Amino acid sequence: MAKSLSVVLLACALALLASSMASAAIVEHSLYIKNLTVNHLCHDQVVVSANGSLPGPTIRVHEGDTLVVHVLNQSPYNITIHWHGIFQLLSAWSDGPEYVTQCPIRPGHSYTYRFNITGQEGTLWWHAHSSFLRATVHGALIIYPRSNPVKPHSYLKPHPYPFPTPYKEVPIVLGEWWNANVIDVVNKAMSSGAAPNVSDAFTINGKVGDFYPCSKHDIYRLKVVRGKTYMLRIINAALNNQLFFKIANHTLTVVAVDASYTNPYITDVVVVAPGQTADVLFTANQPVGSYYMAAHPYVSGVGVPFDNTTTRGIIVYHDSTSSSTPVKAVLPAFNDTPTAHKFYTNLTGLARGPHWVPVPLHVDKHMFVTFGLSLDSCRTGNGTCQGPLGQRLSANMNNQSFVLPHTLSMLQAHVFNVNGIYTTDFPDRPLEFDYTNASLSFNPSYLFAPKGTKVSKLKYNQVVEIVLQNTALIVVENHPIHLHGFNFHVLAQGFGNYNDLRERKKFNLVNPQIRNTISVPVGGWAVIRFQANNPGMWLMHCHLDTHLPWGLATAFEVENGHTPLSTLPPPPKDYPKC
Repeated sequence: MAKSLSVVLLACALALLASSMASAAIVEHSLYIKNLTVNHLCHDQVVVSANGSLPGPTIRVHEGDTLVVHVLNQSPYNITIHWHGIFQLLSAWSDGPEYVTQCPIRPGHSYTYRFNITGQEGTLWWHAHSSFLRATVHGALIIYPRSNPVKPHSYLKPHPYPFPTPYKEVPIVLGEWWNANVIDVVNKAMSSGAAPNVSDAFTINGKVGDFYPCSKHDIYRLKVVRGKTYMLRIINAALNNQLFFKIANHTLTVVAVDASYTNPYITDVVVVAPGQTADVLFTANQPVGSYYMAAHPYVSGVGVPFDNTTTRGIIVYHDSTSSSTPVKAVLPAFNDTPTAHKFYTNLTGLARGPHWVPVPLHVDKHMFVTFGLSLDSCRTGNGTCQGPLGQRLSANMNNQSFVLPHTLSMLQAHVFNVNGIYTTDFPDRPLEFDYTNASLSFNPSYLFAPKGTKVSKLKYNQVVEIVLQNTALIVVENHPIHLHGFNFHVLAQGFGNYNDLRERKKFNLVNPQIRNTISVPVGGWAVIRFQANNPGMWLMHCHLDTHLPWGLATAFEVENGHTPLSTLPPPPKDYPKC
């Protein structure tokens, strides 16, 4: 009897393995990174692009597939590609942040990213992780549920979503545009010590919309059929702005964020921070005609310069006349924090849905991490810079301003035990002060943060809880914090200084939203928890791209486990050299 049962179990296991193998595929792409001349706002501008398009090509895979992408750098700049939100289980060499997991791909060189899509489905994206190049080098990465073994790697509907299958799915990539070379923009800012020039426009799927000069026909149009339900896969690829998004006269139902399913949340406006994604359903249930979709910034910092323009696209119903004037979308005010906070805090995870991971209840490591802007001493010949108080703008986490190495990647140094590239003494707690007290914004005692490359060392499978605390230094604003290599549970968030006795009672340990990028409230805090079950070197940083070169980052060095399946393999043969 026991022998017979074991034979049946073995047969079932082999059948399951065969089914899994049959339903997985190797999906191969090539990205040619090269210059492209684009005309926006009455102006021709040379930009760096992927495959000659803005945004770059959409990459579609199924959960369980292996993605192989050959990146050939035909541009004049060093570049890397980051697969934003992908776990990179045992493939940390393919994560992509410059000098963290790899040295950049030099002009005229190439590198092949190879990784499995494991335990994930939904909307993610890929983008350059070198300087400001992700402004124009980015695209959608869509992960469908594991395909039917009978029809492997078929993209035909229906997909087994935990909601009714939409009639059509459409990527909506929100971007940011400069009438300038973005490398020149960031280099000028780093040289002067000041903030970079703000952008000139925002885009929807590469189109600026008809609110801008010379742009009447430079607008994205989506044709819909009345009565049908559509899923918009919204991606905020902008460099430095969170964005409100709305469709005139239509409600939206959020069903996933950052490729993690949510309980359906009905809203008339969506907020996405740079790096975040949101899958939303909308039904074309209004009278036949045309309706604007629109996006403009959510800006939380008082006195912070920003691009105060609006990008628009048009929803066009089938059988509507070309002469019909689109219905306008009324967006929230740029500084409407209550609306943004309501959206972010009303999302909950779809407990027991596909790929649901329960909250780990035992915590091995507690961290309290403050972050915000700071200053660095001016080092120009005349002793004056264009930042506040005649100094250079900087940024920090726990009063440590992060500096990327330039001779070797941190992951190489970790794997091959090379000293002098980074240290593992990032503090678990910050300097103590009244973090959100704006009267301390220019107090010299807290303004200057030392530069260095400090990380935290984690043992394999440790559960880490982090209180992310905004500070009011220089300016009080909302920061989107992105963690590479992991998703995390968002247990709670709020305004002011975090108080453990008070706030821990509010933790959602049942169905919190799961994310890879958290928009920490302006002058407030958020608590996240994750399990370090992925060996490698994983960056955690602000996804406002201006803040990364200033130093608003740190990293986690996660040690190998004790088995081959928890040990990072060596780098690939074509791994870029510094």
